[in-house]
Amino acid sequence: MPKKSVEVELISFPENLLDTIYVACRTCYSPQGAIEIYNNLNATDEQKLSLIEKVISSGHYSTIEHVQVTFAINNISRAATHQLVRHRHASFSQKSQRYVKEKAEFDYCMPTSIEANKALAAKFQKHMEDTHHLYLELIAQGIKAEDARAILPNAAASSIVVSMNLRELIHLANLRLCTRAQYEIRLTVRKMCTLVEEKAPWLANHLVPKCERLGYCDEDNSCGKMPKKNG
Repeated sequence: MPKKSVEVELISFPENLLDTIYVACRTCYSPQGAIEIYNNLNATDEQKLSLIEKVISSGHYSTIEHVQVTFAINNISRAATHQLVRHRHASFSQKSQRYVKEKAEFDYCMPTSIEANKALAAKFQKHMEDTHHLYLELIAQGIKAEDARAILPNAAASSIVVSMNLRELIHLANLRLCTRAQYEIRLTVRKMCTLVEEKAPWLANHLVPKCERLGYCDEDNSCGKMPKKNG
């Protein structure tokens, strides 16, 4: 069965995000010890943000690695999760195709470019149905799910829990929000970033395509939004 748009929920976010990053920043540039800095926090949120932005803008990203966020994601294709799990410094727990049998209707994600063409969409759906029937036949004949999954397509719908620190989230956004990224992963990451921005609006300036951060495009094939690095 074709699934609709990817669903993303933010299931873990630190309440003391500003304090954690602020203490990390202060520790790097203060004669005081980290414990003393933490036990004597008297700066306003505005003052904390001012220092944090200054430190991040200088490229000192280790200070934001102490903060981790976790997302639960449904209705995402295996093609998109394969792109997602390539990112380092992140943790993933994904629905297993070895242990979870596709017993009922086969769930899959249809790319919007195919969905827009009714004739191709119908052929795509027929192919998914045929694949699912063969999968059920393999299971019925005693083939283990870990082997029957060999016929499952990249379009197969999945679910995944993703955790990463803020530095990696910014890196993820910089790469996957680019207009040249595949639509599904771009939509997924945009939803992830929006949820974080609702909790910490100041991060909106960092959760952007890398061209907005750099001021130029370093891709071989530019979409034209920003000038190329070498003009």
